[in-house]
Amino acid sequence: MARAGLGSRREIERWIEEGKLTVNNQPIQPGYHLKPGDYLQINGRVVKWEKYAEQPTRVLVYHKPVGELVTRRDPEGRPVIFTQLPRLAVGRWIAVGRLDINTSGLILVTNNGELANRLMHPSRQVEREYAVRILGEVDDAMMERLRNGVELEDGPAQFDEVRFYAGEGANKWFYVTVKQGRNRLVRRLWESQGVKVSRLLRVRYGDVTLPEKVRSHSFYELEAAELQDLMASVDL
Repeated sequence: MARAGLGSRREIERWIEEGKLTVNNQPIQPGYHLKPGDYLQINGRVVKWEKYAEQPTRVLVYHKPVGELVTRRDPEGRPVIFTQLPRLAVGRWIAVGRLDINTSGLILVTNNGELANRLMHPSRQVEREYAVRILGEVDDAMMERLRNGVELEDGPAQFDEVRFYAGEGANKWFYVTVKQGRNRLVRRLWESQGVKVSRLLRVRYGDVTLPEKVRSHSFYELEAAELQDLMASVDL
């Protein structure tokens, strides 16, 4: 079901726990394999799951601007990324991770929930790389602390890599790499050292980089060879 884009693995597991998922009018159990002819319902709604399963996997590289939310709808009416994407005949787009409203850059979006789950799962340790503009003084000792690890409110964290890129005076650019998807992790790591992140741009997720040709509000669809490499990287 996740692979067909009916929902993320976490969503589907939650539906099972809440009793919202039934097959042939019976509550489904974790690990059940759908068979041809199975009558699937989600919260009482009949789902023609066979047509979802036939859909080929697609992955978009979307360039999210500052001010957009990675959610399907916002009660305050703020713009969301999913209105910028092409419509799917069946299934739905699933975002691989999130970026907060003030962070721009690469968001992978796919119709394959299993692929999304594997790319996000902590056990995979998939790298995320960011370009960061810092307001404040950064010295070698601070960079070493950030590499070795600091204590945050939700536990220890660190940059797997941090390197100076460019800049003079108060504003300097760095590239940093993390392997965790914790909320606002990059900002919080820098703020723990008393400096401020004035701009944050994600430039890479795993082996997929943000192409220069993909401008803000636009996307690029992975070609067959690129898609095959991405799926192989998470053993699909």
